[in-house]
Amino acid sequence: MNTEKLIPHLFRTESRKISSVLNKHFGINHMEIAEDIVSDTFLSALETWPYKGIPENPKAWLYAVAKNKIKNYILKTSNFENNIAHQIFQISEISTEIDLSERNITDSQLQMLFAICHPSISQESQIALALKILCGFGIDEIASAFLTNKETINKRLFRAKEKLKSEKIKIEFPSENKVEERIDTVLLTLYLLFNEGYYSENQDTVIRKDLCFESIRLLELLIENYAHKIPKIHALYALMCFHSSRFDARKDQNNQTVLYQNQDENLWDKALIEKGIFHLHLASKGETASKYHIEASIAYWMTIKQDSKEKWEQVLKLYNLLLFQQYSPIAALNRTFALSKVYGNEIAIAEAEKLKLESNPFYFSLLAELYLTIDLLKAKQNLEKALSLSNSNHEKEILHKKIAALSFQK
Repeated sequence: MNTEKLIPHLFRTESRKISSVLNKHFGINHMEIAEDIVSDTFLSALETWPYKGIPENPKAWLYAVAKNKIKNYILKTSNFENNIAHQIFQISEISTEIDLSERNITDSQLQMLFAICHPSISQESQIALALKILCGFGIDEIASAFLTNKETINKRLFRAKEKLKSEKIKIEFPSENKVEERIDTVLLTLYLLFNEGYYSENQDTVIRKDLCFESIRLLELLIENYAHKIPKIHALYALMCFHSSRFDARKDQNNQTVLYQNQDENLWDKALIEKGIFHLHLASKGETASKYHIEASIAYWMTIKQDSKEKWEQVLKLYNLLLFQQYSPIAALNRTFALSKVYGNEIAIAEAEKLKLESNPFYFSLLAELYLTIDLLKAKQNLEKALSLSNSNHEKEILHKKIAALSFQK
C-alpha cells in the first residue's frame, strides 16, 4: 500500500486511539491540545514517508512521534515566560509520559464514550463528537453524514466541548452505581449513530457503512466491559448485526433502493445473522425486555425471507409490545405493514390513516403500497403526495418511476 492510501487508512484507525488517550491524559479542558498533537503527528507522516519511505512498523512510528510531540509540547509550555502557562493551564502538572498500550487505548476510548454521552449536551452533539474523537471522521465527512455544512458541524462541536468543560466532566469510568444511569444515554447515542448510517439519505455508501460499523465497534467495547451485567447491550448489538447483514442487498448496481421483498437473500451476510442470533440469546438472560430486545427480535424475523403467517404474526405482536413500551409514530407506521400481512390491506389502510402523518413522505408511500391491490388511482395520488414531501433526490427518482408505472397500467 502506498502512502496516499496508507496514511488516510491509518488516520481513520489510529487517530481515534491516540486522540482518546490524549484527551484522557490532558483532561476535558485541553481537548484542543490533543487534537493539535494528533494532527501534527499525521502531518509528520505526510511530510516524511513519501521521501524516506514507509516505516517497517507504521503504527509504532506514529505512536513514537505522538509521544515525542507530547513531551516537546509540555516542556515548551512549562518554560513559557513567567510560567504563565502553569498559572493558566497547570499544564506542567501533566506527565510527559503517555501510555499507548492496547489496554489503555481500549479503556480510554470507553471512558471517552461515557464522557461524550453526558446528558448535558444534545444527542446531535454527542454523535458529532463521537464521530470526530472516537471514529476518526473529518469535519467534511461528519457534515456529509448529517447532510449539512462544515460551519454547522464546527459550531456544534465547539458548543459541545465548551459545555463539557463548564460541567467539568471527567474522562473516567463511571462508578458502578452510575453506570446504569449513564448506559441508556450511551446506548441511545450508538443506536442513533448506527441509524444515521443505515437510514441516511446520504448517497455515499462508504460513509454510510462506516457509520454503521463504527457504532458496532464502539458497542463491542461496552460488551467487553459491561454486557455481563447489562443484557440490553447484547440486544442492541444483535439489532445492529441483523440490520447490517442486509446492507449490501438494499442497493442495486445503480445505487437504487431495493425494497425488502425484492432483496436477493444471497447477498445477506449469514455470518452477521448468526452473530446476531448468538447475542440475542445472550440478551435473553436479563429480567426485563428493553426496546432493543424487541427491535432486535423484529429484525431477527426479517432475516427469514419466506412470507409465512407465523412470521408476520410474530412481527405484529412484537410491534404491539414495542408501541406499548414506547410509542413512536414511525414504529406505528411500520406496524401497519405487518398488519396488512396478517389481516389484509383494507384493515391496514384504516389503521395507517388513523396516524395522520401527513408531513411524512413514507406515510404516503406505505399507503400507496397498500392501495395497489385495491385502488390504483388512490395509490397514484398517495405516491404524488409522497413525492411532494420528499427531500431526497434519490427517493424522488424512485417515486417518479412508480408513478409512471401506474400511469402506464391505466
